[in-house]
Amino acid sequence: MFEKITLADSAQLPVWRRPIALLFVIAFAMPIAFSTWLALLNNFVIEVADFDGGDIGLLHTVREIPGFLSFAVIFLILLIREQVLGLLSLFLLGVASAVTAWYPTLGGILMITLLSSIGFHYYETVNQSLQLQWIDKKKAPKTLGWIMAAASAATILVYVLIIMTWETLGLSYNQVFLATGGITAIIAVFALLYFPQFESPTAQTKKIVLKKRYWLYYLLQFLAGARRQIFVVFAGFMMVERFGFDVHELTGLYLINLVANMVCAPLIGGLISKFGERRALLIEYFGLVAVFLAYGGIYFFGWGVMLAMALYVIDHLLFSMALALKTYFQKIADPEDIAPTAAVAFTINHIAAVFLPILLGLLWLKSPGAVFAFAALMASGSFALALLIPRHPEKGRETKLQGRFAHS
Repeated sequence: MFEKITLADSAQLPVWRRPIALLFVIAFAMPIAFSTWLALLNNFVIEVADFDGGDIGLLHTVREIPGFLSFAVIFLILLIREQVLGLLSLFLLGVASAVTAWYPTLGGILMITLLSSIGFHYYETVNQSLQLQWIDKKKAPKTLGWIMAAASAATILVYVLIIMTWETLGLSYNQVFLATGGITAIIAVFALLYFPQFESPTAQTKKIVLKKRYWLYYLLQFLAGARRQIFVVFAGFMMVERFGFDVHELTGLYLINLVANMVCAPLIGGLISKFGERRALLIEYFGLVAVFLAYGGIYFFGWGVMLAMALYVIDHLLFSMALALKTYFQKIADPEDIAPTAAVAFTINHIAAVFLPILLGLLWLKSPGAVFAFAALMASGSFALALLIPRHPEKGRETKLQGRFAHS
């Protein structure tokens, strides 16, 4: 049904039909729906569905269930090509996001969130796999940085439009969700029909892969997922609940984040290429410890909104350095392990995500500062583990420990 072509032969195609071009197109498309949903979510659930901290924790627990089940991608690619699965998942994300406002109750929001989350997590699992298969190792940090910048550019465009039109045109949640989700779905269909099916140079293992020598990568993924949940669930919720941010104000804060990411992501990719994954991850984790402790100080000591806004931007920039974890795995992995390990790693990343949001949502009702203190503790654990990454990781040199844990 679709034209098939090897990666080597794809060099003969026009630049805008090559594999890297497809990665940029879908990177641009995904955040149009997802980032808009994320920007409007806290205001939508508080204003329309009267959510409290417990409800938002439950919502994000439901949202992360498909992430925990990402290993199912391994079985799906027995039936459908990775590239097609990724684009169909992107389409589902767009359609489900588009109709979010049609279900303004707790049950309805949970249902539609589950559907959009299936699209998002399965898309992300496949996307990460294709990135590591299609991008040359030497160029990966810089290329991934530019892809992140493209995603930020797409979201900037959407957020500028929201800021300019939300109040002046009296837009509704339904109008914005329909427009942005619909655009993502349309781009997914275009990419499915326009680009050839690219054949990766190494056939991927189509079964669950767990290797002892990847143990450090697995642990870092687990802690990264736990920390990410606290940021995604509670940092934005804090801006609305504690400081009363409106839609256009919260979107403005996201916009500042995106501009910073668009400028810094390619630079971060270049720094990772020059100084290595170990230093980049140590900087990220040390910075996150400081940021989460400062978040806690907002509640324990009553620090103000300007600090909260600054921390939100710094937090986001530090998370962009996590692309070093991708390139660390690319350097140590067997080529045929990339797809199955991407799926397994996504599941590991979401183990804590299934239970942490609802548990921490209940803790939030008692002590929001304690939630951020817990995040600082996890970031400290990541820092300690990152010390074990070699300066030049490769197969057979996955960690600084060269004993029994360093071999498969």
